[in-house]
Amino acid sequence: MKNLTLFWVLLAGFSLSACNTTRGLGEDVEATGEGIQHVAEEAEEELKDAME
Repeated sequence: MKNLTLFWVLLAGFSLSACNTTRGLGEDVEATGEGIQHVAEEAEEELKDAME
């Protein structure tokens, strides 16, 4: 019984620490996406200017 309790406590601890890691990864992915979107918008503007 003690081993099972220890298992669940450790699992909960790892799960909570993974949430912070997942959140950080999500923020990094979001920032990368915003950067890509910004570059794409600039390229689109340059193409419009070149076509005129």
